[in-house]
Amino acid sequence: MLPELTQDEVFRYARHLTIPEVGVSGQRKLKAASVLVVGTGGLGSAISLYLAAAGVGHLGLVDFDLVDSSNLQRQVIHDTEHIGKPKVESARQRMLGLNPYIQVDAYPTPFMPENAEKLAADYEIIIDGTDNLPARYLINDLCVLTGKPFIYGAVYQFEGQASIFDASAGPCYRCIFREPPPADAMPSGVQMGVFGTLPGTIGTIQATEAIKWIVGAGETLAGKLLLYDALSMTFQKLDICKDPHCRVCGEKPDIHSLHDQPQYYHKPAPVEIPADNAIEPLDLAELLQSGTKVQLVDVRLPVEQKISILEDARLIPLSQLKERASELSHDSLVVLFSRDNQHAGRGLQILLNLGFRNVKVLQGGINAWASQFDHGMFCY
Repeated sequence: MLPELTQDEVFRYARHLTIPEVGVSGQRKLKAASVLVVGTGGLGSAISLYLAAAGVGHLGLVDFDLVDSSNLQRQVIHDTEHIGKPKVESARQRMLGLNPYIQVDAYPTPFMPENAEKLAADYEIIIDGTDNLPARYLINDLCVLTGKPFIYGAVYQFEGQASIFDASAGPCYRCIFREPPPADAMPSGVQMGVFGTLPGTIGTIQATEAIKWIVGAGETLAGKLLLYDALSMTFQKLDICKDPHCRVCGEKPDIHSLHDQPQYYHKPAPVEIPADNAIEPLDLAELLQSGTKVQLVDVRLPVEQKISILEDARLIPLSQLKERASELSHDSLVVLFSRDNQHAGRGLQILLNLGFRNVKVLQGGINAWASQFDHGMFCY
């Protein structure tokens, strides 16, 4: 039996109650519904705020991250006062401040194969508010295996996507994107960049689809992939089909539990730099000041040089390093750097594989150089 609405709730949701497609019965369905939002970043901000405002009775938030000042350009559920606090607690406070008539459970933990089923057990819908592929494949496979709808969203710079994957009646995420790309083929979150309003647009669409699914109104994005381009302000809707060879929802699946392919569900381990191939900012500064010949190589994207730059560094983006390695000499020290260690660490492996032996990575990247040596340089 659906829960009744109180007088305060009738006032609060009055604009819903006068829409025939929602009405009192739809609002009672929303009050009875339970939705788990994985991720409380840019997408999760819009998703969580609008589901809370709409009166979804039981909401769960999963995120192990802390609020950072760099989040606030797009993660509008958080604010300056909550910098350094767990995102799920910051979001929970904001949601309950918006609507005290709902229940919000916060889970400050990574969403992993070891805990995903337990975290999702009490929720009928799972929404993707993440920013990484391992979590996305985990959500998809969990939803297929447990028969729950997966409301998908993703953003990149000015572009976004959204859909609903319901494997009982149509395709799942793996039907379209069968296997994740190699870890080193994916740019980092900082390198990708995200236009500030983009997660709001896609997250609001995800929340809309969840509300329509719950109340049974209109046509959903099940069997469709919505593409959005903010620069041209255009939407496209593509038909997507079930893949009979899908590994999790196809005719002969080989994924029967979240423990069958655990490598898909974990973020790649951070690149480790061998001690012999690492150089600290102050040590590099001493080498440069002594006149020692050093080949400084910036493996970041060109746009990142607009934020901070090391004088006399040669720009060779990581994606071009293998093809342009001939520009570097084997006879003098090569020092690679990026924003932090990750991309420079991958560049180290490329050069070592090409026969370079005198290669080092600037520990902590250009941000470490800025914070430890050049205090007039921006960190980002």
